[in-house]
Amino acid sequence: MAHLLKGIRVLDLTHVLAGPFCTQILGDLGAEVIKIERPGFGDPTRKIPPYNLRDDQSAYFLALNRNKKSLTLDLKNPEGKEIFYALTKKSDVVINNFTPGTMEKLGLGYEDLKKINPQIIYASVTGYGQTGPYRARPSYDIIVQAMGGVMSYTGEPGKPPVRCGIPIGDLGGAVFGVIGILSALISRSLTGEGRLVDISMLDVQIALHTYRAKYYFVAGEIPQPVGTAHVSNVPLRAYQTKDSYIVIEAHMDHFFKNLCKCMGLDHLPDDPRFNNRAKRLENREELDRILEEAFLKKTTAEWWDLFNKVEVPAGPIYTLDKALEDPQVLARDMVVEIDSPHVGRLKDVGCPVKASGVKPNYNPPPALGEHTEQVLRNLLGYSPEKIFELKNKGII
Repeated sequence: MAHLLKGIRVLDLTHVLAGPFCTQILGDLGAEVIKIERPGFGDPTRKIPPYNLRDDQSAYFLALNRNKKSLTLDLKNPEGKEIFYALTKKSDVVINNFTPGTMEKLGLGYEDLKKINPQIIYASVTGYGQTGPYRARPSYDIIVQAMGGVMSYTGEPGKPPVRCGIPIGDLGGAVFGVIGILSALISRSLTGEGRLVDISMLDVQIALHTYRAKYYFVAGEIPQPVGTAHVSNVPLRAYQTKDSYIVIEAHMDHFFKNLCKCMGLDHLPDDPRFNNRAKRLENREELDRILEEAFLKKTTAEWWDLFNKVEVPAGPIYTLDKALEDPQVLARDMVVEIDSPHVGRLKDVGCPVKASGVKPNYNPPPALGEHTEQVLRNLLGYSPEKIFELKNKGII
């Protein structure tokens, strides 16, 4: 089966979360990803507890490093650097997530590598990007969520700010990293020129505000937390049922009529307080009180079954285990099994990109340095004797 990015080679100098998730997506789509790791240490997530299945195969590492080869290489050593230069000549993409300036100090910045390969796509995913007054500061997911304004209106009214349940700072940076790399590859196919792709996690958080930022620019409105509700659409939120919670989005008139019919509240669509979207927003608290009382009469499953029969957008609030067992999730191959020679058969989440005629890659994450000899032999033509010498010197 062909893959969307077959023939694209990526040198992956990333570690922990944002960078490895970016390169894992590229690997899922068929790129050859060579993860460059420090000899004897590797990616710090290899040993992050809990759930270390073996010394260099933690659950955290396994979640972010499938479809990659691992090559150990000391980039501070001149010989190690020469090996990296040789690999750069034969690659399409180099990506790192080190603090700006780190790669330049090693002689591995974009200006250094484009002299070796003018067509190289050089991507960087960092907290603040390559420019600006904060460029050299260390940053993490929670910091860009906070500084990007996301935490200020996440959570319940009157309560302390809340960090998003998933690390949207890291993951958003990773996804935009993929977008930037793929865009640069398309540009290169037209112009023959490489690119520096500079992704700032803080930039991404700002971009994700979309219409909330526009509300501020137009009307000076600073968003405040509204829990699971929506600032301008009613009813849209989570409601407690007899046994758990359900979410609905029935702000449009026809959905609202269907909702009321299901719930035995047929009179509400004609009530002057609720007979259009603007009135429902104006009288949100009164409508919520009526719906809150009604939702307690049935279980989540009972309500969901009724709503699905009459076209009311709704869904249960799953815990992770329930989400991973949902028939829609399973039908879309979003839970997969991968056989690893190191830790056996493991379940993993699938790749959400579906395209006709291709399937995602699902190869197991590598042991530390597992592919060092293979890469040096097959790509650079190194002899067994040379590889043995490099090992003895601690360069690989």
